[in-house]
Order: sequence, then C-alpha cells, then structure tokens
Amino acid sequence: MTARLATLDEVEAALWAELAAAVADKAHPWRTPVLATVDGDAADARTVVLREVDTRQRQLLIYTDERAGKVRQLLNHPLGTLVMWSPALGWQLRLKVRLAVEMSGLAASSRWARVKLSPAAQDYLSPLPPGTRLDAQAPSGHSGAVRRDYFAVIDASVEAVDWLELHAQGHRRAIFDGRGARWVQP
Repeated sequence: MTARLATLDEVEAALWAELAAAVADKAHPWRTPVLATVDGDAADARTVVLREVDTRQRQLLIYTDERAGKVRQLLNHPLGTLVMWSPALGWQLRLKVRLAVEMSGLAASSRWARVKLSPAAQDYLSPLPPGTRLDAQAPSGHSGAVRRDYFAVIDASVEAVDWLELHAQGHRRAIFDGRGARWVQP
C-alpha cells in the first residue's frame, strides 16, 4: 500500500495528474465523469468523455454535438459540476466549472480535423439532433445527406475542486478554489 498524501499541495498535484492520466487511459474511471447542468428550473446530468486536460490553465475539454441539449443549457446558464469517482484511489472529485462552447473557430476546427478521420466522426454527422425520436422523419427539406458536421468543443474552466478521500484509516476532504486550499470536514 502506498503512503497517503500528507499535504494539500501533494493532493492537488496528484488529482491533476490523475485527471491528465484519465484522458490518455480509456479504462481510467475519471475519463467519463458526470456533467450536471441547469435546465430551466431543474438539474440535468449526463456522462461525458474527457478529451483534453490543461493542468496549468485548469481547463478540461469535452466534445459534443452542437445540437445537444447540454449546449443550449450551458449557453443559458454557463455553470456546471463534473463528478467523478475512482474506486482504486477511493477518491471522489466534484469540479465546479464555468462552461463555454465553441462551434467554429480554431479550437473546434483543429480538433474536428483529427476527429473526422476516426470512427468517432459519425457521432457528429447525423442529420438528426441528439434525442430525436428514431421513427421521426429527417428535418423538412433534408434529403438525409449530411451537409456539415455538428462538432463542438466544451471548455470547462475549473473554478473549484472538492476532493474527498474515503479511506479505512479515516476519510479526508479538501477544497481548492479562488480562496486557496483548505482541509474541511468530510
């Protein structure tokens, strides 16, 4: 068994290292966190895939179809929470994030240039928006041929991290935000 992390600096460095590892390791449990957003007067949540992590800028990137409901939600209310759990570490992360979406421009076009060469491109080429009934007809005037991609990039800027460690020798929790790092009651 490895030694538990002792300081807030060690915890913060380790959690960002794990986030970066999650992007490269398809089996890492943090690769597919739950993103919670606001939909009118209700909460909405779904699993997303982490595509990139910038530890220096404290940013996470997620790809989406620009017609997805979460895009409308974040355009109306750009705050969300990403939740992830690692059974191996016994760590839960709750990341409070400010969300922005880019549907065109360099961030989207450069990533689309790579994605469109992969099987994942089909996720962004459907003539029907996500959530459309499968027995529905194609949008009026639409021949079924895809005229463009619907690829978009969601930038989740981390404003606060709530780290929880569940451990047989005692649970620990820490907050990392604009007010600094601090231990709090689990």
